[in-house]
Amino acid sequence: MKFLVIGCGSIGERHIRNLRLLTDQPIIACDTNSERLRLIKEKYHLETYLDVDEALNQKPDAVLICTPPTLHISQGLKAVEHDAHLFMEKPLSHSLEHVDLLLKQAKKKKVIIFVGYNLRFHPGIIFLKKLLDEGTIGKVFSARVEFGQYLPDWRPQQNYRQTYTARKELGGGIILDASHEIDYIRFLLGEVTTVSCISATLSDLEVNVEDTAEILITFKNNGIAEIHLDFVQREYSRNCKIIGEKGTIVWDYPGNYVKTYNSETKQWTTHPTIIEPNEMYLAEMKHFLACLQGNATPLVNGDDAKKTLEIVLAAKQSSNTGKMIQL
Repeated sequence: MKFLVIGCGSIGERHIRNLRLLTDQPIIACDTNSERLRLIKEKYHLETYLDVDEALNQKPDAVLICTPPTLHISQGLKAVEHDAHLFMEKPLSHSLEHVDLLLKQAKKKKVIIFVGYNLRFHPGIIFLKKLLDEGTIGKVFSARVEFGQYLPDWRPQQNYRQTYTARKELGGGIILDASHEIDYIRFLLGEVTTVSCISATLSDLEVNVEDTAEILITFKNNGIAEIHLDFVQREYSRNCKIIGEKGTIVWDYPGNYVKTYNSETKQWTTHPTIIEPNEMYLAEMKHFLACLQGNATPLVNGDDAKKTLEIVLAAKQSSNTGKMIQL
């Protein structure tokens, strides 16, 4: 089996490293940045291509799309046309244009689409799901979700102004880039019915996208969630608090724990969830390889990722119009 990685920035290079750890199958790489591609070739001794079509003509069996969101669907369609399975970095796209066409073509060609929402593989999120499924806190009433980190600290080796996160024309903005939070709260609490959002560019960072967003969503089960997203706060923050009729669950990513509060005992119990960050990416790559081998089905398939994208776009629409959006 041959793998093609399109886009050799930080996440593309991470996937190359992890593929090397997990399989001895050939890997080729493609990027339009010749200097970046030169460094990848020297470091990993791969065949490299500047042109996507030329890379796809090498007949890869699986393609990893690690480019800005505005390129995901067009590159995905090309890969599917070559009968290649897809590992697409999140978000699925920056809009719904041609998304259904990609999903239809993938089904027609019988190729896999897996979308890289790596937090699904974090032990904290996995444990939260287990606790909720077991009814540990009973009926869920509400959730508070937060992600925040200063954009220049995300990838210190890069000029943040040139990253897709900072640029509207590449599909940037905190709502799209931090759609991890929207994906995992859907995974935990179910499908969304309404979306309201206020977002703005509040900082002096040189970006042309929203850097802060407050999103309020309701679920089919009548629960509600408040999601705070930003790339302006100086200390990394990623956490979730879920409130239920029998207690509360708190997940703290940097704190490496899940805490549960039992209303009967009136006690908190702390469960360590220590993980080295790359373990999540290794776990999702192992999962993708298992899907390719027919031993698993994608935890986040194209249809699933489309639902998250619909919430993202509804949040943007709500912020632009000042209205609640029904899904």
